[in-house]
Amino acid sequence: MSKKAVWLSSMSVSRVFLILLVLFAFMTPVFVFKATATDGEDAASSAIKKAEEVMVLAYQAVLEAERAGANTSGLLNRLNVAGEYLARAHILYRVGDLDDAARFADLCFENAEKVKPEAEWLGNTARVESGVRLRFTMVGSVVSVCLIGVAGFLSWRVFKRRYYQRVMRMKPEVASDES
Repeated sequence: MSKKAVWLSSMSVSRVFLILLVLFAFMTPVFVFKATATDGEDAASSAIKKAEEVMVLAYQAVLEAERAGANTSGLLNRLNVAGEYLARAHILYRVGDLDDAARFADLCFENAEKVKPEAEWLGNTARVESGVRLRFTMVGSVVSVCLIGVAGFLSWRVFKRRYYQRVMRMKPEVASDES
């Protein structure tokens, strides 16, 4: 396997999406036509920029939730839908259909805006659950070590008592000296 394939396979899905989204956001000005500023064009352009900013923030929130150990697959699916709306808004903007471009940018904004608080909640919940699991593991380990120590001590006492009882039941044998 090549180094590039190993590098890509070690990255999580959300990291790849975040990197692609950031690259897409920086490459957008290269592909956008320079034209005279009209009201419709300004509205569509500002709606697209607003949607891109919310998408970046939502992806960052999902990435943080994933780092905390939350299951973010549902959120990533919803962000993919929002990303499709954003891509469609960019395409419509380049074609010149400014009303539909603004409409799809607004759809992207609405979907991504709903994902961010949910991702933050999932991240916080995962952190709390992780702390609870850590405490439970620590208490369980201490209790287990104590139980093993007590069981070992009690087993030694039982073994010692039985050993002494067996020794006491033995009858000494007198050996004759026949030399």
